[in-house]
Amino acid sequence: MNQNKTVVFVCEHGAAKSVIAATYFNKLACEQNLNIHAVARGIHPDEELSSKTIVGLHEDGMTPTESIPQKLSLADLESAEQIITFCELPEEYQKKVNMEQWNDVPPVSENYEKARDTILVKLKLLMKPTI
Repeated sequence: MNQNKTVVFVCEHGAAKSVIAATYFNKLACEQNLNIHAVARGIHPDEELSSKTIVGLHEDGMTPTESIPQKLSLADLESAEQIITFCELPEEYQKKVNMEQWNDVPPVSENYEKARDTILVKLKLLMKPTI
């Protein structure tokens, strides 16, 4: 069994929504003593993280999981326990993974708090114990 389970969050640029989701996922997983870790990836990564994401996470007392956006790779998909996307994955990736799409998260560029709160609701449902 894989001891290092990974959830991969993917957004278009790997600079905002996926970073918020991975950062909060890791915080919640740590609080619940779960043996799983999240990473943020992008389909077409920007050169740097969104400034609104960095400021918002810092104001929340958190540090982003990634220091620069990372491109989604086949290796990410093959090692992932689950993929959660905020955008359409390229066709060659779509059939390879257990994937969930979160289309209703508002843009971070318009309202960090609203995007964060929407992501947090989804994360808490995702991580809810199934007993």
